Amino acid sequence: MKVRFVLLCATLLPLMACGDSAGAAAETASAPAAKPAPAPATQLAADDPRALLAAKIPGAKPEDLRATPVPGVFELVHGADISYITSDAKYVFAGDLYQITTRGDFPNLSESRRQQLRLAQLAAIPESEMLIFGPADAKHTITVFTDVDCPWCRKLHSQIADYNKLGIRVRYLFFPRTGPDTESWYKAEAVWCAKDRNKALTLAKEDKPIEMKRCPDAPVKRDYELGHQLGVTGTPGIVLENGELVPGYLGPQDLLAHIKTSLAAAQQSN
Repeated sequence: MKVRFVLLCATLLPLMACGDSAGAAAETASAPAAKPAPAPATQLAADDPRALLAAKIPGAKPEDLRATPVPGVFELVHGADISYITSDAKYVFAGDLYQITTRGDFPNLSESRRQQLRLAQLAAIPESEMLIFGPADAKHTITVFTDVDCPWCRKLHSQIADYNKLGIRVRYLFFPRTGPDTESWYKAEAVWCAKDRNKALTLAKEDKPIEMKRCPDAPVKRDYELGHQLGVTGTPGIVLENGELVPGYLGPQDLLAHIKTSLAAAQQSN
């Protein structure tokens, strides 16, 4: 009998984010190989714990799994979604895994892993397939999942020069909250298909008319699906350079302060 895992989310989104009305993608999860130097997925030994466990989980691949610091518990990933499963595949549970340290703090191992996964997936997208505002040598680079019609996305974009002045470079990916075959989706495609994409995006966010044409290479579907995989549930969905997902609008000064705090915290925990 096929087992279906559903992860429950009780996270409240900030008020300064436009909600996703199309729903979130289903979640699965993963964990590192128990062996020090695992072979490629296609050459796993028959007795590899990941191979044995993946065989018991519908739809799972050995590379989706890795061992956690907790004996007998594996991590299962799908996109940036994480759940945990016992080595006998009898129990699965959702929630964050924290470590109790001698320093008296409680590092969130699940969130650290999610950040790594977000960065890895974003790194697979060439910057030529993003809309970028700001110089390449900016001190900070953020990746923003944006909706042309979201009021908070429009507010962020209206201040793009202020973000740039503070050393924040903005890379845009599309995330039309209303989903496929909607006006916001078609606007996103039209922006990508425009001769000057940055100008078209600015016009669209100012609610000015743009030529509504479509082209076969528009990456809207890919960006939208990626956003769901990375945990974006509203816009703007801002991914910082360390992989943290900020689910909502922050003004230029507030965002810079948040970036500095987040990077400092990450350095401290390393």
